[in-house]
Amino acid sequence: MAEIIQFRPKLTTAADDEEIDLYTAVDAAIRDLRDITARWGEETARLQAEECRRMLERAFDAAY
Repeated sequence: MAEIIQFRPKLTTAADDEEIDLYTAVDAAIRDLRDITARWGEETARLQAEECRRMLERAFDAAY
């Protein structure tokens, strides 16, 4: 029998010019990566991975 883990609702996608703090970005990325690995090979997973990467890049750039 599988254990079902309830995740918090996904954050809405921030606009490219919006700043997001690094802590929030890492938290969202961890949840996104869980979703992506569950759907590996699907186009929606690839798109979510790209969105996640852009969010992390924005947060990293804003932190420095």
